Amino acid sequence: QVQLVESGGGLVQPGGSLRLSCAASALVISSYTMRWFRQAPGKQRELVAGVTSTGRTDYAASVKGRFTVSRDNAKHTFDLQMNSLKPEDTAVYYCNAANWGGNSWGQGTQVTVSS
Repeated sequence: QVQLVESGGGLVQPGGSLRLSCAASALVISSYTMRWFRQAPGKQRELVAGVTSTGRTDYAASVKGRFTVSRDNAKHTFDLQMNSLKPEDTAVYYCNAANWGGNSWGQGTQVTVSS
């Protein structure tokens, strides 16, 4: 089982920024498909953004142009930079790592966008 540890969530005002990090082993960060999902109260978990093992990135339409994913192979983290945050971005954010063997999830980190 792959261990994923998220950090960086918190409370931010609309228009502000946050950076989430997902820490894992070097092998996972460099070779798995890594994704961020989020789940708001009463809603289904949805894909936010991800990067494949070959470096291709993908973003949900609702965050494109505001959020950026990246791998930091030196720090062994998978990061989500979130700018121009909106109240509708409020959710628990989950890190996901996937390969042919299956999926692994982190414990989640709360992001609240409110004035």
